[in-house]
Amino acid sequence: MDYDVLYRPVFHFTPAEHWINDPNGLVYYAGEYHLFYQYHPHSSVWGPMHWGHAVSTDLMHWTELPIALAPDKLGDIFSGSAVIDRNNTAGFGANAMIAFFTHHIGDGPHQEQTQSQSIAYSLDKGRTWTKYAGNPVIPPPEGVRDFRDPKVIWYGSEEAGRWVMSLATPSAILFYTSPNLMDWTPSGRFGDGWGHTAGLWETPDLFELSVAGTNETRWVLLVGAGEGAAAPAGGTGEQYFIGHFDGQTFTSENPADSVLWADYGPDAYAGQTWTDAPDGRRIKISWMNNWLYARETPTRAWRGAMTVPRELSLRKTPTGIRLIQQPVAELDALRRNSQGWRAVNVTPDQPFAVDLADGAQWEITVEFDLRGNQAGECGLRLTWSDGSTVSMGYAIGEQRLWLDRSRSGATDFHPAFSATHDAPLVLTGDTLRLRLLLDHSALELFADDGLITMTEQIFSTGELMALELFAVAASVTLTQLTATKLHG
Repeated sequence: MDYDVLYRPVFHFTPAEHWINDPNGLVYYAGEYHLFYQYHPHSSVWGPMHWGHAVSTDLMHWTELPIALAPDKLGDIFSGSAVIDRNNTAGFGANAMIAFFTHHIGDGPHQEQTQSQSIAYSLDKGRTWTKYAGNPVIPPPEGVRDFRDPKVIWYGSEEAGRWVMSLATPSAILFYTSPNLMDWTPSGRFGDGWGHTAGLWETPDLFELSVAGTNETRWVLLVGAGEGAAAPAGGTGEQYFIGHFDGQTFTSENPADSVLWADYGPDAYAGQTWTDAPDGRRIKISWMNNWLYARETPTRAWRGAMTVPRELSLRKTPTGIRLIQQPVAELDALRRNSQGWRAVNVTPDQPFAVDLADGAQWEITVEFDLRGNQAGECGLRLTWSDGSTVSMGYAIGEQRLWLDRSRSGATDFHPAFSATHDAPLVLTGDTLRLRLLLDHSALELFADDGLITMTEQIFSTGELMALELFAVAASVTLTQLTATKLHG
């Protein structure tokens, strides 16, 4: 991989060349994390979709492999998932890796089209694939225009369980069950007025998590809010539902008009989680882009990246159980030189600056003590040698987190890119905790230990210079600041 390419991040996955979008087929097997993804091998603009393929042993360093799945007479290869069939329920062989994907015939992702669900299998750890001769295994229901993105899981005990598939339609998720991955029976439906209903529903994922500090578990249904969605930062986004799954269908424990967003930045979409990750961890990765401008971002040889893999958990909050996201622990191995500061008083007249000129990949953690402040703002600002800046902060009285990338470098390729994005953040105490990952054009902000995330692309051509901690109309105490250089 050539990392000496304008804007290319180092510890965020990008292809060596050409276009990518949704992560697909996330499965862990025989010591390898498999990352398949929507890929156009002939252009840096969206086109006939294939499944690209990369593997990693540590979620930080990836090796690209040959294309796994290519279009055929049934159509292009749209998004889906993968499992390991340990008990050979499909008859392809014990421990076969089986991929589920949408066969798509049409001129574009949301134009006149026919979509059906198909499978393929691999007996050599995903290196070569055979498409099932009986494809498609689920034809499109009559009158359903968008019908795609199968996510398959095993539900129940190893001896008495069954396969469950979640499938996206424009306004609802359909559920199917199967004993053998080829014969599928409809079992339920969720949506139709629940959550954020603008835009197409896409890329579902369904998984169970423990609730921290309790003996309880909940099921999480993650749903992409597709084109036309008007997500919090504009364009596409990821919403989720907390509730229960009985092996047939999902029910939400929140009111129908409750909308829970997995990310308040513009550039996290189509998130999926790994099947069979070690130690029972639930690890999510998303496409770092937005359909508003994804075809127009100023990269050339390659276009599209993935977020840092994030470990998921659930936390009880005053407003209910919520999803928590934190970078996976494997990121720790990238840490090199670290600098720390404590007990610094930051006032409107006395900001606090740190030199960051020694690299473009950083992890920055900040804690502000907000005791006694009912108004004002505090935050941090990054500056580059070309005059680019990115600012982020917390409006104390409004209980609002914000991030401004309007002067972050190249922003004129689309009118929606230059903007300030907001997220509600009601702190449970007097401490504001922020964790920032910066990797050339990739920026990920985690607030309140991962309760709120904001994922943003930035395209500065300058050299990173400095970090400034600031306060507006208030004085705050910087209780802790750590700036750690990361090495890819």
